[in-house]
Amino acid sequence: MNLPRLTLIAALSAAAPSFAADAPRPLNFANDIVPILTKGSCNSGGCHGKSGGQNGFKLSLLGFEPQEDYEHIVKEARGRRVFPAAAEQSLLLTKGTAQLPHGGGKKLDPNSEDYADLARWIREGMPYGKDTDPKMASISVEPAKLTMPLKGAQQLKVTAHYTDGSTRDVTKRALYEANEKAMAETNETGRVQLFDLPGDVAVMVRYQGKVATFRATVPLGAPVEKLPASRGFVDDLVFAKLKTIGMPPSDIADDGTFIRRVTLDIAGRLPTAAEMKDFIASKDAGKRSALVDRLLDSPEYAEYFANKWSALLRNQRTQPIFARGSYLFYSWIRDSIADNKPYDQFVREVVAAAGDIDQNPPVAWYRQVKEMKQQMEDVAQLFLGTRMQCAQCHHHPFEKWSQQDYYGFAAFFSNVSRKPSTFVGEEMIFSKRGVAQTTNIRTKEAVTPTSLGGQALKLKPEQDPRLALADWMSSKDNPFFAHTLVNRYWKHFFNRGLVEPEDDMRETNPPVNPELLSALATDFVKSGYDLKHLIRTITNSTTYQLSAVPNAHNAKDRQNFSRYYPKRLNAEVLYDSVNTLLDVESNFAGQAPGTRAVALPDNSYNQSTYFLSVFGRPDSSSACECERTQEASLAQSLHLLNAAEIQTQLSRGNGRADSLTKDTRPDDDKISDLYHIALSRDPNAAEIKFARTHLDKKTTGKTGDEAFKGKKEAYEDILWALLNTKEFLFNH
Repeated sequence: MNLPRLTLIAALSAAAPSFAADAPRPLNFANDIVPILTKGSCNSGGCHGKSGGQNGFKLSLLGFEPQEDYEHIVKEARGRRVFPAAAEQSLLLTKGTAQLPHGGGKKLDPNSEDYADLARWIREGMPYGKDTDPKMASISVEPAKLTMPLKGAQQLKVTAHYTDGSTRDVTKRALYEANEKAMAETNETGRVQLFDLPGDVAVMVRYQGKVATFRATVPLGAPVEKLPASRGFVDDLVFAKLKTIGMPPSDIADDGTFIRRVTLDIAGRLPTAAEMKDFIASKDAGKRSALVDRLLDSPEYAEYFANKWSALLRNQRTQPIFARGSYLFYSWIRDSIADNKPYDQFVREVVAAAGDIDQNPPVAWYRQVKEMKQQMEDVAQLFLGTRMQCAQCHHHPFEKWSQQDYYGFAAFFSNVSRKPSTFVGEEMIFSKRGVAQTTNIRTKEAVTPTSLGGQALKLKPEQDPRLALADWMSSKDNPFFAHTLVNRYWKHFFNRGLVEPEDDMRETNPPVNPELLSALATDFVKSGYDLKHLIRTITNSTTYQLSAVPNAHNAKDRQNFSRYYPKRLNAEVLYDSVNTLLDVESNFAGQAPGTRAVALPDNSYNQSTYFLSVFGRPDSSSACECERTQEASLAQSLHLLNAAEIQTQLSRGNGRADSLTKDTRPDDDKISDLYHIALSRDPNAAEIKFARTHLDKKTTGKTGDEAFKGKKEAYEDILWALLNTKEFLFNH
């Protein structure tokens, strides 16, 4: 035995301070205290985290500025919120536990670990922590992905990873939120409880500004023995998902249903009776693809999609003098779509627009979107599917974007300038020379143009930063640009995006079929950003052509596209469809008689046409599709049922009812015509009998003018009944 060495060890041990094995670790305000406040919603936007605070006490939203929070808690109001000599008597604890009146109610359990840590932190003198203390780098959730049974449950574990390589279990202090509330719910400790809906559900996990996602696949488990024939990669990927979750798809829709569906979706109108009859009678195996091509080549396609993009690009006529610009901008959008201008070029011409409206109509976008921040936010949301608004004041609560990212992206528009045009009320847009930069309002540092997730760009003073932005957006490896557009168009045709909402594409809101979204985006880029190619890819798929009628297994499906999801006709299409059914010619001020509602150039017609307003035509005041109201309302039902406008159109001379009454053909043929026009199908025997009985009831025992009047009233009733059916009001 080496006695000198043993003596040395003993001496060193005696000199060293004594630490108990279970001694509590030092507390750090940002790492240990702020998460407790966040978990209790103390720093939420509805409590002390709102801009003005609550009852004289203010915290940074969601704890993104811990240094400021420390000042508010420890030093503000003469330090009255914390009392180290008797920690349990501190206002921070007595109000949190509702021992004293507290507007937010009870947020702390005196027997909880959170309460114990808060009390210890106060008792130890409210340390903020050292600069050398480790910072949190990321969080992870276990399991990250799992296949679970219907009504199953799973406890998640959340681990925080710090810059010194250490980890900590933060499951109890993390926040949880399911993206599909109809499929799952979570409790405060991270237990996920599924309901009885199959599909995919994601749970966002948030802790100290970091996010992670748990994804659960919930199979139905039904046998999928026979699938319809695949017509390309769309069907391959959808059907593979259906096999994985065990959900048989519906049958293929019949020809009448398909022609009505695709004509409404591409051209924004009902097919004519002649188109419907010819299509059904055709024996051509490729007739559905040929129909898609004909619709894409029609002027109605350009009008319908110009209507969509005109609203998203805020083509407003807020003043009478804006009429010229709004007409020119709409015409440019319509012509771009008719010419099948590549999408990347279309976006470039909007984002980097310069000159005056007469020479370059896209500059009208800058007339409505005047502020640099608004220009950036619209571009991010509309073309990149990224909602940056939150990051202006604080770190995005559901994403990785910080204030630095916000101002770096906004700097692309920092050189946009304007001067009066030769036309009253119009301006010329140009990019001034000089270093493009803006200022982070919190750090006060200058920020130069920076792509999302990238590095700051080095631009020359004479360069227009917006052109550099357009280059970055349209690059083949951009993770946002193509994905956002194909998701937006997928929702247009299926009434449900692969990511929902369609312009909120983030890590914590994953697509229901990631492989399909990626494949569509890749194909879109490969096609040269060809919008017609994308529409052909979607509408020629078997998936799009499935029936809306559910089978024994997929009635509850809302995200796997095992059937077509019916959608209510939007305001403009419904207005035009009612006019078509009633044989009425529209009459909009300043427009040629018969102009379709989907071809109106701007928002100014909403106020003058109550029908468009009540059925949710957007006012073009934002870049969000959500501005278009699709939900049914009592006002809409009442308008269709008894509005004077509808009644006048029903009874007018030379209208549909009047012409049918004068028509000498058998009533059965005329009733069939109405079904062809309204629903693109033949009426069944019961429908023919019911309509004929009503006609007989109105005319029995009458002659001459009385008989004519009775029959006309009967046809008015039949028309009125048809336009109020769900089958007419919905695309299915």
